[in-house]
Amino acid sequence: MADKKLLLTTKNIESKILLIRGQKVMLDADLAELYGVETKSLNRAIKRNIERFPTDFMFQLTTDEFANLKYQSGTASWGGRRTVPFAFTEHGAIMAASVLNSQRAIEISVHVVRAFVHLRDLVSSNKELSSKLDQLERKVAGHDRAIAELINAIRQLMAPSVPNNKRPIGFASWKDK
Repeated sequence: MADKKLLLTTKNIESKILLIRGQKVMLDADLAELYGVETKSLNRAIKRNIERFPTDFMFQLTTDEFANLKYQSGTASWGGRRTVPFAFTEHGAIMAASVLNSQRAIEISVHVVRAFVHLRDLVSSNKELSSKLDQLERKVAGHDRAIAELINAIRQLMAPSVPNNKRPIGFASWKDK
């Protein structure tokens, strides 16, 4: 039963991981919800310890990124948050848990790491599969060319021979002309 709860928690966390600027990140509101604090409390704790959050741990979305995110998630323009959110990478999410220093944040941070790792494994296996499909496609393309050449050769052999209209060498009667 505990494994099922863990799996559900990891799947729920995975659904909150977004791809922004080519990085897998979680938004501050989602982290705050997981860690059991208000978003503004999380952001205050982050700002008090900003030296722990270099740009590869955390960055703030641009207004265009935020507008695009709201459009994709179907959030109404008049509802929800008004400030541009912060995005946390895997390391930033863990650092945020350490800054909060609550028991719940520490427990959930383990699940967050597992979710990021699981997604990384999925991407890796997809790259392997894609590479193997590319190899197979190249191999089959080579076979296709060889088969096409073979079919053309067979068609040439099956085609009726064109009669030779040249005069045969040697003696021929005038009637044959």
